[in-house]
Amino acid sequence: MASRDPGKGIQPGPAGKSPANTPELLAEIRGLIDQARSRVAIAVNAELTMLYWQVGNRIRQEVLHEARAEYGKQIVVTLSRQLVADYGNGFSEKNLRRMISLLKFFRKKILSLDCHDN
Repeated sequence: MASRDPGKGIQPGPAGKSPANTPELLAEIRGLIDQARSRVAIAVNAELTMLYWQVGNRIRQEVLHEARAEYGKQIVVTLSRQLVADYGNGFSEKNLRRMISLLKFFRKKILSLDCHDN
């Protein structure tokens, strides 16, 4: 049976025999790993985009009532403080405003792709 030394790749097994087609096998497995990583990145980016759109939409509709009222600015600041405490800097005031702005550019397209409506 072959063993793996982290710095040296696959090493020969007992009696000095190498696994058949080791370079091809290694290349195939690397390809599988790379493809899986790529699919994961695409899925995560899609989910984050949908999340940001939904957050922006919720703030716009429920808090700002489709208007740019002064009180809405303070609500965004308050929401941001609470969300940053719970989830980190990705929900800063600046980022929440970007999420609201996302609606301007993707309103119809994301609505048509939104399969997560509850």
